[in-house]
Formats: sequence, structure tokens, C-alpha cells
Amino acid sequence: MKLTRRHTLGLIGATTAMGLATPNIAMNKKIKVGALRFTSHSGSFIAKEREYFADNGLDVELVFFQASQPMAVAIASKDIDYAVTAITGGLANLAEKGAIKIIGGALKEEAGLQGMKYLVSDVAFQNGVKAPKDLDGMRYGITQTGSSLHYQGSKMAAAENISLSYVPLQKVGTLVGAITSGQIDAFSIVPHIALPIAGGGNAHIIGNISDYIPDYQITVVFTSTHNAEFERLLTSSFLNAFTTGVDDYAAAMIDQSEGQEGIDDMVDIIHKYVYTDRERAKAAPSIINGTMRLSKGAALNLASVRDQLEWFQSEGLVDPGVTLNMLVDDSYVEIIDA
Repeated sequence: MKLTRRHTLGLIGATTAMGLATPNIAMNKKIKVGALRFTSHSGSFIAKEREYFADNGLDVELVFFQASQPMAVAIASKDIDYAVTAITGGLANLAEKGAIKIIGGALKEEAGLQGMKYLVSDVAFQNGVKAPKDLDGMRYGITQTGSSLHYQGSKMAAAENISLSYVPLQKVGTLVGAITSGQIDAFSIVPHIALPIAGGGNAHIIGNISDYIPDYQITVVFTSTHNAEFERLLTSSFLNAFTTGVDDYAAAMIDQSEGQEGIDDMVDIIHKYVYTDRERAKAAPSIINGTMRLSKGAALNLASVRDQLEWFQSEGLVDPGVTLNMLVDDSYVEIIDA
């Protein structure tokens, strides 16, 4: 295990992101953490591999999903304890029932850094679709109705004054296969997936999510309402470990303060979870190209969360009575509302 400066501080008693002393609760407390096999979940991967979870008294099992919405259901059913994923209509509806709380932010769009992309199939591209405005009436892939991909497509369509024919395909892998085969015309995805597909010529990047949704809080950290309200030391321990992993990721991949060695070490960690079916040499460029900002200290952009909630409600996917207070516990991290 690489002993980083942050790890050393953790061993001598770091403080959590919320300013609480690092708790020595139930050493080896077993919890399950939901994730996708995306570079955007690197905070959890690093915290696991560099033993930041263990330093905080947590024995973490990572549980992998293929879409965001099932992760929210797993939190509500107590099959997992914490998760990082996009806000969905399903998550908001479970929050209304008192089952789920957002407790922090994770992946976000930031000016000057790589971001999510709109992709079009090669068939559509050769037929003249060169920009998002050209997608009027075309087949747009999403995981589920009310997913983050649905939100991203709808925001773009509204801005361009076009309509889209949404095709729910449940899994990201199925979406990738559908666009490369021309079964759908377009969809949106993170850069570590978008760039290799485009590089292979089976699809083309025609726009950026940030062009339509600036300062977008793409994913959030969430847990059960019970954990947020009654397991505060446990929740603080999880966030402390997770945000330390995020700091390591930013230092190595964005600030590059640790040089090439730091990048190589980070790729080694991420490759254990992302593109595991590829040799490390072939996986590394995609992992590096997928570098995006993860919120420091799990700070949460409440304005972005509000916009997403209001979109779900405008589409009839979430009851109009659902409020931000039902959805968000703002007591753990910095809240940005601008």
C-alpha cells in the first residue's frame, strides 16, 4: 500500500470533512457501498485500496450496479448502506417516502476540465447529424425514464427547441452497443466511455453537456434517512474516507502534483475496477481521458439539485410536493446554492 501524506495524517488523527474528530467507532464495521465501474467513482475505489475506509473503522464491500436508479432502490431496501450515483426520479420518489437522503456531492461539470459528451451514431453522422440541433425526432438512448441521461437529453432538446424519441435500454453497456450498431441515434455519457467510442469511429462527439447544463452536479453521495439521522458518526466516517480518496484523485489526475508516478499509481488503482477486461496499457488512456472533477469535501451544488428536482416534477415523474428538504440533508458538507 502506498503511504501518502493524506494517509499519514489519517493515521495520526485527521479530522473529518465536517470538522468532527475521526471516530473510533466499531472498528471493522461492515458496510456495503454502491458504485458503477466508472472513473467518476474513483473516490470510493481509492478509499478502499489505500485503506482510508479501514482507517475510519469501516470494512467496505463495493457493490456494483449497471445504472443509477437500481442503486437508489438498493439503499431504500437496505441492501447497501451508502452510494454515489446520479439523481433520478426514482431516488426523489424514495426520498418523499422518507427512505433516502442526499448527503454530499461527487462528480460535477467544471469549466476548463473534461466533461460529459453527447454522442451520435456513425450512421446518423453520415446522414448529416453534426450538432445536437440536428437530432430532432431521432432515437435518443437512456437507461430508464427519469434517469440522469433522460434529464441531460431533455435539457438539450429544450434549449435547441427539438423533440427526441427516448429509448430506455436499462444498462450503459447496452447503450454503448446500441449506438455503435446504429440502433439508437444518440445518447450522453461520461468521457472515459465517449472518447474511446468516438476514437473507434463508431460514433461521434457532437456536443458537451456543459453547453446546456453549466455547473451540473452530475452525481451525489447518498444514504438511508436512518443513517443520515441516527448513524451520524458512521456517516461522517464514510464521508471522511471518501473525501480523502477524492483529494488523492484530484492531486494525481487534475493537479498532477505527484508527477507521472502519481498518475501511474492512480491508474493502477482505478484499473482494478474500470476496464478490467482490458490490459492495463490499453485501459490507461481511457482512464486518463476520463478525468473529471469530483467535489472537494463532497460539497453539494444545491442549485443544480433543485434544477433536477424541478425537471422531474415538470415531467410528472416526481410529485410536486417533494421538497429539497425531503431530498437533502445539508448538515454534513458545504452547500453551494448559486
